[in-house]
Amino acid sequence: MSVADATELFVRTLIDLKNGKISLHSPLEEIVIKECGKDLAYIDDRRSAKEKYNFDFWNGLNLDFLKGQGIDKRLLYSESQQFPDFLFKVNKKEEKLINGSLMELKDSKGGSISSFNSTIPTRTKTLTEVDVINGIPLGSKIARVLDGKLALNDDYCKFERRCFYFVRTFRGSNKVKISIVDGAFFETVPKGHLFYQMLLNVYREHLKKKEVKIPQETIEKVEEALKYVDDQTIIAKSQMIEKASIRPRLRIMAEVHPEGNPHSTFYPEISEGSFNLILQSTNETKQLQNELRNRIPDIEIFSIHHKRNGEHLVFQFKSNRPLTRF
Repeated sequence: MSVADATELFVRTLIDLKNGKISLHSPLEEIVIKECGKDLAYIDDRRSAKEKYNFDFWNGLNLDFLKGQGIDKRLLYSESQQFPDFLFKVNKKEEKLINGSLMELKDSKGGSISSFNSTIPTRTKTLTEVDVINGIPLGSKIARVLDGKLALNDDYCKFERRCFYFVRTFRGSNKVKISIVDGAFFETVPKGHLFYQMLLNVYREHLKKKEVKIPQETIEKVEEALKYVDDQTIIAKSQMIEKASIRPRLRIMAEVHPEGNPHSTFYPEISEGSFNLILQSTNETKQLQNELRNRIPDIEIFSIHHKRNGEHLVFQFKSNRPLTRF
């Protein structure tokens, strides 16, 4: 599960920040498209990519071919409003798929990270999981076309892809901070555990509100049973209810706890006016230190201790240019 996609976006963006081609206030989607457009297998807002940023996602692909792949004219230049905002192309190494990271943009005028409205942030996700959460297999359908022969791999939709979150807080002010954040920064407990604990909390709140007294033995049995409710691909499915004329489905939303926000006061090392790459500390990310220091000698590299999830490495660049909006 390589971090190469995020690392390359960080390096290319940093170079253009230093050259003044973009600023810390440039639209996040413009930054990703400008720096990594040709490396993307999916863009959610394909219309804006073409109209605002002059990037044709389908450049070089025949319209008849796309139609044969199930990509009709309506989908070519539209905003799908699906998770994720971007999906990177896969590569292959030693017969295994690598890269193919998912990236979601989170942009805020204040210091908090805006809510996650369609899915909870995690370290990895598969395309199978993403399709179920979205309710339609649009992302995987488009990505298969751009990934070509590599998409024929049996594991294409099943392999775990790294999730990264392109986060900006205090947009438009001198306090602005931008970070490419490893999904591991947000996933401090297994996502399955998170789901059933959420249901348990709802259950307990109902008992409290209704002043219902249930034997502790019964509550423990309920808790034990709910431990099996841990798969978002099942939770997010539309449900068939006998005699119901609708098919209800649960939509999981999430808000970031201040301790899970790298731009909060819990992490003063993340400076105002800075651009950061924040990765969970592993053997792979530690090996990145020399590589990135050689490519960009003036970056700072240090560790922060996540209050709930251990050590994370930060690669930081502080902009010396005026923090004015482009």
